[in-house]
Amino acid sequence: MTTALPRFTVLTPVYETPPGLLAACIASVEAQTFGDWELLLIDDGSPSAHVGEQLAAAAARDPRIRVLERPTNGGIVAASQDGLLAARGEFVALLDHDDLLHPEALAELDAVLHDDVDYAYTDQDLIDEDDRHSEPFFKPDWSPERFRCQMYTNHLGALRRTLALEVGGFRPGFEGSQDWDLVLRATERARAVAHVPRILYHWRITEASVNASPDAKPYAWIAGRRAILSHLERTGLEATVEEDMVIPGIYRLQPALRDHPLVSIVIPTAGTRRRIAGQDVVLAEQCVRSVVERSTYDAYELVLVIDDHADAEAVDRVLDAADGRARVVPFDQPFSFSAKCNLGAVHAEGDHLLLLNDDTEVITPAWLEHLLLYSRAPGVGAVGARLHFGDGCLQHVGLGCLPGGAFGHHYRGFAGDHVGYYGCAELPGNFLAVTGACLMTPRATYEAVGGLSEDLPNAYNDVDYCLKVIEVGERVVYTPGARLWHHESSSRDAEVLPWEIELLARRWGRFPDGDPYYNPNFRQDSLDHVCPPYLADGTLLRL
Repeated sequence: MTTALPRFTVLTPVYETPPGLLAACIASVEAQTFGDWELLLIDDGSPSAHVGEQLAAAAARDPRIRVLERPTNGGIVAASQDGLLAARGEFVALLDHDDLLHPEALAELDAVLHDDVDYAYTDQDLIDEDDRHSEPFFKPDWSPERFRCQMYTNHLGALRRTLALEVGGFRPGFEGSQDWDLVLRATERARAVAHVPRILYHWRITEASVNASPDAKPYAWIAGRRAILSHLERTGLEATVEEDMVIPGIYRLQPALRDHPLVSIVIPTAGTRRRIAGQDVVLAEQCVRSVVERSTYDAYELVLVIDDHADAEAVDRVLDAADGRARVVPFDQPFSFSAKCNLGAVHAEGDHLLLLNDDTEVITPAWLEHLLLYSRAPGVGAVGARLHFGDGCLQHVGLGCLPGGAFGHHYRGFAGDHVGYYGCAELPGNFLAVTGACLMTPRATYEAVGGLSEDLPNAYNDVDYCLKVIEVGERVVYTPGARLWHHESSSRDAEVLPWEIELLARRWGRFPDGDPYYNPNFRQDSLDHVCPPYLADGTLLRL
């Protein structure tokens, strides 16, 4: 039964669409299992007669289909804005004139669009001119840090119409990224965002498509940068933006900090020596020297929590590398990473704490700026870095959780230049946890959640901390802009013991609904974004 005002307006600007593709697009809306919709087709001055004829025929056969005719071609922004102003639905769903909706697209969206949800999106794939499907995009749940650098929600998205109008609708000057600009403004105010982890939109790929080649619509990439800059100005995030010239559609933020708060770098150490790259080194000395010599951010202090049994000569070497910046805090208890970090935090004076393993080395000089960019952002409680093993392979680009509560690293051991699924390893994003080997957090957050749990002295203390951060309503962020070497397990056994896993499970449950940032369509025996077999007709095969 159709209500007076439809639940959805499917908004489709049309210009010179080939007859077959236009017919298929309209038919995909008519085939929806959810019937409370209107299809608003905006003819943007198409000169070909078949376009007007097809639109008129569609409107004649179904009263839910309406046609707006623009007298001249005004472009995608003008046509979309005309459609938004004429829309009657509670939510507006954007459908390109040659793309297709899955028959259950609107039904699935309706199921998640609760009273407080202002925006929802689905997964998608590509479809060519022979209707062959490819490249499924299984997306994470809402990740504002990722969305700022990649319009990953894209198709299919449904936005509350009143909110879209409230923030100004589609704006001239953002052609090609007009939807990203609109959704950025809307989600800055949205009460909640929902995600349907199912492929419900089929994005047509042709030679002129922006998704076929980064050179097809260069203005779209320029407009994307403009949209992000506008967002940064509105939100006050202290950054500039650069387009990634290697990965199309990805943008990188460069910190532009207005203030320089003190960062307390807490380094627990026993003065351990190890052989790395053919040399015998004092781990903490190597770590501290890299901080002092490579960092471009100067407002930091080093808080060295040193075991009382540490070799005196090793300690002297560490202090010499610190160049007068170090405060030494003696530790006389059995090894506990958590206890050592908590003790260091008590003696720290900075507004932001950086927990740092002594077996790390700085790679990127602006690493502290990149971490601070997020640690200073409202709503962020923990920030992790991109870590590489000594051989260059990836060690950490965020932590994920598999069914049953098993946490692990995405892409652990992959090539150091691996970009990840749809660029995720090269994008900032939100996760359930990041590693404590390099973890920045606002001091106020650390104190509010009680620091690291000393019930977990070795492993999973970082995961537990991040889950506490999320529990108090703050986000956990991974940033690829801060990169370090991590000679993991040089200072201790990296094995996670069964009792540690059980303790974490008792405290937090086993995540029966899965990891919100790891799409359930991936194989759930891996954290490496392994897709199930995907056939040319779009069928997913479950093994």
